[in-house]
Amino acid sequence: MPLGTLEVLLVDAKGLDNNDFLADMDPYVLLTLRTQEKKSNVVSGQGSAPEWNETFVFTVSDDVSELHLKIMDKDNFSADDFVGEATISLEPVFTEGGIPPTAYNVVNQDKEYRGEIKVGLRFTPEPEQNDGPSGEYGGSEEGYGGWKQSSYAEE
Repeated sequence: MPLGTLEVLLVDAKGLDNNDFLADMDPYVLLTLRTQEKKSNVVSGQGSAPEWNETFVFTVSDDVSELHLKIMDKDNFSADDFVGEATISLEPVFTEGGIPPTAYNVVNQDKEYRGEIKVGLRFTPEPEQNDGPSGEYGGSEEGYGGWKQSSYAEE
């Protein structure tokens, strides 16, 4: 499984289901990658077509295969309302290194279409890690054909 950094560009959404009866909704997004969760800014007054243009950075370290986006509507006097969600497979990102901003379907709990959300993704792999201590020989081990001395001679 790849190790590295996943950069998520949350661009905008369109056609969201406005569940506020008297006013435009104030949406925000909860982005979840396994146990890591980030929250976007609340966008006020843009209703069902909010624009965020925010970037979030996640550390990819375990068996991660998808990014989960949950769109919520901020309410002042009651619990925030669930608007919809989208799940993005990360396999193409790990393979290609990045995906330009792309629209993904937003669905409700019944998997009914509730609009779309546009997200760009970029994956930066971590440099290869050596098992042994680094810098011990004053240079890179690659310069020696990958050979590594396993122990020091006893005197």
